[in-house]
Amino acid sequence: MTRICVAVLLLATCAPTLLWAEETPDEFFERKIRPVLVQHCYRCHSADGDSLKANLFLDSRDGMRRGGDSGPAVVPGDLKKSLLIDALRYESIEMPPSGKLPENVIADFVTWVEMGAPDPRKDGPAAAAMPVTASTIDWTTAREFWSFRKPEAHPQPRVSAPDWVSRPLDGFILEKLDRAGLKPAEEADRRMLIRRVTFDLTGLSPTPADVDAFVADDSPEAYENVVDRLLAAPQYGERWARLWLDIARYAEDQAHIVGSNRELCYPNAYRYRDWVIAALNSDLPYDEFIRRQLAADLIAPDDQESHVALGFIGLGPKYYRRGSPEVMAEEWEDRVDTVTRGLLGLTVACARCHHHKYDPIPTEDYYALAGVFASTEMFNRPLTEAAETTKGGQSKKADEALHIVRDLKPHDIEVMIRGDVSKKGPKVERHFLTALSNDVPSPLQNGSGRLDLAKAIASRENPLTARVIVNRVWAQFFKTVLVKTMSNFGALGDAPTHPELLDDIAVRFMDNGWSLKWLVREIALSSTYRQSSHAAPESLQADPENRLLSRMPRRRLSVEAWRDAVMAASGELDPSVYGVSIDPMNVEARRRTVYAEISRLELNKLLALFDFPDPNTHNPQRNATTTPLQKLFVLNNPFMLRHAEKLRDRVAVQAGDDAPLRVVLAYRLVFGRMPTADEQQLASEFLGDMPSAERWTEYTHALLASNEFLILD
Repeated sequence: MTRICVAVLLLATCAPTLLWAEETPDEFFERKIRPVLVQHCYRCHSADGDSLKANLFLDSRDGMRRGGDSGPAVVPGDLKKSLLIDALRYESIEMPPSGKLPENVIADFVTWVEMGAPDPRKDGPAAAAMPVTASTIDWTTAREFWSFRKPEAHPQPRVSAPDWVSRPLDGFILEKLDRAGLKPAEEADRRMLIRRVTFDLTGLSPTPADVDAFVADDSPEAYENVVDRLLAAPQYGERWARLWLDIARYAEDQAHIVGSNRELCYPNAYRYRDWVIAALNSDLPYDEFIRRQLAADLIAPDDQESHVALGFIGLGPKYYRRGSPEVMAEEWEDRVDTVTRGLLGLTVACARCHHHKYDPIPTEDYYALAGVFASTEMFNRPLTEAAETTKGGQSKKADEALHIVRDLKPHDIEVMIRGDVSKKGPKVERHFLTALSNDVPSPLQNGSGRLDLAKAIASRENPLTARVIVNRVWAQFFKTVLVKTMSNFGALGDAPTHPELLDDIAVRFMDNGWSLKWLVREIALSSTYRQSSHAAPESLQADPENRLLSRMPRRRLSVEAWRDAVMAASGELDPSVYGVSIDPMNVEARRRTVYAEISRLELNKLLALFDFPDPNTHNPQRNATTTPLQKLFVLNNPFMLRHAEKLRDRVAVQAGDDAPLRVVLAYRLVFGRMPTADEQQLASEFLGDMPSAERWTEYTHALLASNEFLILD
């Protein structure tokens, strides 16, 4: 291995591992563990069960840890001593006796025990009996919680350096810095700034010509013109669509496929992805963006082209045995969870089995929303009149269908006591969340209630919707998020670091027509965003986590931006927009990574290796890990070798036999800058007097594998 490749590997593997924790341990228990216990275990192992078996209570924390006749069911952190894990795996005793649970459910229990078996149930077995009557929540007090109050505009605070304030948000940032006795970092140099903003707005690196033009333009409007040009580019929608597709748990198949039966898959899912890209490029107002994805068919029944937006719900997880109450209950939970966490930042699905333990969300509210989706069905609408259909008008072949939803006969559903489909409580009329309504919950009774739900979510009167999306967009620019728990604005979530800023920009976002391009532009033009990532020693000491944004954080490129940047540097990137999905591992696939096929069953190995999220669930934020396997891919995979050769050939064509000029061109294409004298000297020493094609390939490969290429300053 060459000296440069060794240096690259050492530098890369020493990079810090970054982890984002969105879900608290208690929330994990409530969402993944308790419902399984209720459904499969409580009948024989609870105070309210038919008959207690083995003296084992699984309806309380103490009962699980104390155990029964055979010993403790759960020993926090110890899988070998946790008899419950042994039973679920069918390794000795076999529980539940009705049949082994799916592997992903068992994996959830393993994860839970490994994280210390967090369990918020503090009372004895009698606490298992959950009431299904109206909650005794004090709604007046509940609505005083910060996220349930409508956001308000705030006047600009007095700051030490008014000239630094380019956009209103800067005043709120600087006011916090003033209080801490800190100063913002200097503005980033122009080469760094155009690389940063081009990646952030389009997901691509700037061309050398773009860099040169910006550096040479000394007009006051130079940077603003760059931002406006990038916002108008079709690549803008490609970059920002991925944020939404993570939220929407976009995928093209199912996690469970029996043999070769792919009837529940979505071969035309890419049409929804293309709709999202186009909607963002056209700057469809965010409130309308929401309404169409929940109820496009009800908004414009005759505009069938617009109905592709319904893929937001229509591409969700879909299970076999579709007539089974247990199966449908799981699907309804997915819809409620995706909509409420994704759009409202609330963990409403935690109320499926009992009143929410921490937020003012009674069980009745969960079933009121679940009733909307119980009145809706997944619909494979035929793409053409020639498509063969079933009696209900569904396309028989998934590849001849548009994957959306449609209304069934509207009906309300009963509360399922403790989440058990066989134990019915009172029927609940479909309504919006009580905490987000005035006095009486807003009814959702027009058809399935989807359109009413869409209007309630996308309403200016709703205190959460604008705040949640502003926070998500903010997170794309800064690792320092205004509300760190991006899909939980409830009691267990984090309070905002800059509450006045969040409220003020949320109000101005709505005032500006819910325009996402306005929001992106507002942040990109701010002095806060234009800071250098080089921090003063006093800032590092006083604010090591950069919670006050005294500097711009360094960030790692997403797998999409990184793969696209490799192809852009080599000259191989296909700029065509929209179309069918690709395999990003295929070295002949040259289109942008946003067009990669996304599988719930087996995520593409390249995507999985570089922290692409699990498409089975809503994902508010990417993890960022550093592993040896990532570096082995960068050093050895045919994809990297091919593009190192293409980059070698590209600089050779432009520079001829002039080796120093080739190095300059390679640096400009890969890093957007000129090499330093030391870097030129290092290249000269490595390449020698008569470098072979193989030696040049090793050199360009090292540049593409470097940390500087991966990191955004």
